[in-house]
Amino acid sequence: MPTRRLLIPVICLAALTAACDGDSVRISSTRTEDNDAKGALKVVETLQCPRTIGSLTRKGSASAEGTVCTYTGPRGAEVSLHLVKLDGGSAADALKAFEDRLSTSLPQAVAQLRAASAEGAAAAADAEAAHPPASGDRASVSAPGVDIQAEGDDATVRLPGLHIESKGDEASVRIGGFHIDASDGEGSVNIEGSEGGDNVSVQANQDAAEIRTSAGGGATRASWILTDNRPSEAGWRLVGYEARGPAGGPIVVATVRSRDRDRGSVFEDAKDLVALNVGE
Repeated sequence: MPTRRLLIPVICLAALTAACDGDSVRISSTRTEDNDAKGALKVVETLQCPRTIGSLTRKGSASAEGTVCTYTGPRGAEVSLHLVKLDGGSAADALKAFEDRLSTSLPQAVAQLRAASAEGAAAAADAEAAHPPASGDRASVSAPGVDIQAEGDDATVRLPGLHIESKGDEASVRIGGFHIDASDGEGSVNIEGSEGGDNVSVQANQDAAEIRTSAGGGATRASWILTDNRPSEAGWRLVGYEARGPAGGPIVVATVRSRDRDRGSVFEDAKDLVALNVGE
């Protein structure tokens, strides 16, 4: 039984797994009951932007009437904190605008992931047609709730809450609400999942990866990260955002651009800025 192939998605999944001072902008807020099990988030009217938080140092004062603050971090990392009023629009549309702007800093990653996504379905169909049934060792195990079938490099495993299919260099795994596709030949892994209303999506191909998460409920709790092993012309290797806000807004969004591919302290400090303003 091709044990090494079945380990591919598991390995890929594992691999992807301060106070205000006198010069800070003051906050004015009220609590809103959004019936969210994670707790109510605050309705923010102006941003609270401490001079320093973790590894970040604020540049100047807040601009645009207290709705934007800019920070610098290690190796020239850039973090901007935004207060975004939805005015009847959706948080998803507002975040898509941030995503589009940030993506321009990593054009190679965007092109690579789009090409991989567009070619994925066609490649899977071609692989299915070009991969005849393998000859050689066979294994079959059947029991209540258990079905394991293996032939050569191909295998199908069905257990309660777990479904694995492996064909040569490719593997597909379903675990509860998660679906993982992996390919040795193309160096890619895709993960889609939902549990208790919370969603996670990971797409990785060669040098680039995109990670997206969102929490269930009416409030906005979302993050998005795009990374590339290859630095852009400006040296960026990671861009992303952390966003939170009550249902109907406003939402607080911290955008990040970093020359380190690892999320590290910069992204965590950006998350702390968001939490300081709107809550967890």
